[in-house]
Order: sequence, then C-alpha cells, then structure tokens
Amino acid sequence: MPPTLAGQFLIAMPSLAEPPFSRGVAFLCQHDEDGAVGLLVNQLSEYRFGDVLAQMKLDCTDHELADAPVLIGGPVQQERGFVLHREHGHWESSYRINAEWSVTTSRDILIAMAAGEGPRQALMALGYAGWSAGQLEQELKDNTWLTAEANERVVFHTPLEERWSAAAGLVGVDPLQLPGYAGHA
Repeated sequence: MPPTLAGQFLIAMPSLAEPPFSRGVAFLCQHDEDGAVGLLVNQLSEYRFGDVLAQMKLDCTDHELADAPVLIGGPVQQERGFVLHREHGHWESSYRINAEWSVTTSRDILIAMAAGEGPRQALMALGYAGWSAGQLEQELKDNTWLTAEANERVVFHTPLEERWSAAAGLVGVDPLQLPGYAGHA
C-alpha cells in the first residue's frame, strides 16, 4: 500500500450495506498515520447549491450553478460544507490534496463561485467521512473497499447514479459481478 491514499477513490464493495456508504465512492482528501478523511462523491443530499447560498445570504444569478446538487460527503459534521475542486486558487481555508486536487471549507470560495469567479470544476458536499488511525487499513484488509486513482471524469462528468460502477471500472472491475461478501483464502 502506498504511504498515503490521498487523491484516491475508495469504492465500496457490495458487502458494505450501511448508509451512506452503500455503493459509495469516497474521494480521500487526507490519509496518514493518524487516520483518513474523505468525501463521498455520489450520495445526493436534499439540497441544491442555491439553497446553501441562500442560507448564507449570498445571491447567485447563475441558474445552472444554483440548481447544482449538493452531496452528502459523509456522516460526520453534516452541517459543514466542503468544496472539492481542481483549480487551487487562494481561498482562506483550502487544503491541497495533491498536485491536481484541493478541498476548501471557507465562505470565500462560495462567494467566488456565486459571482462566476470560482473554480470551473467543483462539487459541494455536506459532512465528511472519517477513519481513525489504522481503521481504513483494516477495512482494506477486510475487503470493504477497492481503491483507484481519483478521476475528474468520474467526479465531474459521470451521473451520480453511475459513479460507483464507473469508479470500479477504473480498475477493470464490474461491481455488480462481485459477491456480496468478502472472503479470505
């Protein structure tokens, strides 16, 4: 296993049936000896981007952006918003995941996006998924997740309901052909 899985997808195996992880695709934002943090990129929330902006008293005249879905990033701190994006920018609270990806939690990126000045490729998620030290490594040993290099096509251009299969396809797997249980030889 590489020293960090940051910038990788975690693709839920069929045996993982617990919501919101069932058929989930998590983008790992951080992974080190202290644990891991990721955002689910295929679980739809009840909100639209315009709802979040309105709650923050921000105007948005771009109807396509206002109608963009907000995702369930995970079960932890679901009142907190995360913007996963490709262009790094200079936001107040931004974390560079790797050379291609960043995640930002500050209001200034939302203001920029509402004004048409934010990153061209971005998604918003409420909440995150977290793993304590060693937990993710154990789940990988237990065959709970597949891993694959994160792919912008899957994150930004694949319909939500197809992202699980598309992410698994990155490593040549059809998840519908996998058994619903994990075993060890």
